[in-house]
Amino acid sequence: MLYHLLVPLSDKFQVFNVFRYITFRTIYAVVTSMIICFLVAPVFIRWVRAYQVRQYIREDGPQSHKAKAGTPTMGGVFILFAVAATSLMWANLASSFVWVVLLVGLGFGGIGFLDDFIKIRRRHNKGLSGRGKFLLQVLIAGLAGGFLYWLPEFDPTLTVPFFKGVKVDLGWGYIPFAIFIIVGTSNAVNLTDGLDGLAIGPFVFSMATYLILSYLAGHAKIATYLQIPYVPGAAETTVVCGALVGASLGFLWFNSYPAQVFMGDVGSLSLGAVLGTVAILVKHELLLILVGGIFVLETVSVIMQVGFFKATGGKRIFRMAPLHHHFELKGWPEPKVIVRFWIIAGILSLIALSTLKLR
Repeated sequence: MLYHLLVPLSDKFQVFNVFRYITFRTIYAVVTSMIICFLVAPVFIRWVRAYQVRQYIREDGPQSHKAKAGTPTMGGVFILFAVAATSLMWANLASSFVWVVLLVGLGFGGIGFLDDFIKIRRRHNKGLSGRGKFLLQVLIAGLAGGFLYWLPEFDPTLTVPFFKGVKVDLGWGYIPFAIFIIVGTSNAVNLTDGLDGLAIGPFVFSMATYLILSYLAGHAKIATYLQIPYVPGAAETTVVCGALVGASLGFLWFNSYPAQVFMGDVGSLSLGAVLGTVAILVKHELLLILVGGIFVLETVSVIMQVGFFKATGGKRIFRMAPLHHHFELKGWPEPKVIVRFWIIAGILSLIALSTLKLR
């Protein structure tokens, strides 16, 4: 909105020329979304407490989590509000990529909201059926993948990290591939969201990494120099990434141990879907395995645990899955698990960025 209002005035008032720069708008998108969260979160937390919108703890989880029962949830609502409001304020709304990211986030947020609402109504930790939730996710991800496939400026080829000359043209197959990335990342973040600040910390590192990649992929000269795919229009996604980073940091202020509010599925499903969508938009899909390594490890731990349990008739690899529960049951205090996972996430992001020169 500010871009469309003020950039046309830059010919008369040179000071407004600064709004042409994506870097300027990204910085203020981070600040704006963080401030919105700081202002909205206290009001939201009071409101959900008053209406008993609270977390219901899984019955088979660690006993130490029983104390978390009753903590306000659905904090993802004010994250999405901050991201949407900030993006509308600072982004170039003529960009198709901006709208794809926002609509995917809001769509998956709607699924999560419905899931959380059912849990609250039932006063139980079971919401939407797994099949129903999955089908809705596939529908939204499929619409996003199909839209991107038919965009003239989007190239449906798959690039491989470390190998500058390797490109795989997936053709129509790019749509199911996009569905897999978006839905998989969404559920991976959801699985990780089990401790105070555990999911949002690695998400900040991951989204900050893709913020950088968005800017680089959308800059023709830099992309050519680094020998990465140039994606026309991708640079504008940087502003939305900035809004996501700022809103996540604002949420973390209230979600850090001991949490005053949880993000709920409305937050975890939407943030994961947005992360996967941005990875697709900037043509660094496979790098997501490294950037979101914490989310991958958490998901793989669940798959391994369930598979081994069924194959051996009841034996387990981990004391409990996802992986963070395993370390809790080994005696690690919750803050130690959280911070160590954050450290690993930060290291993985740095390694991912280093691949830009390892080609």
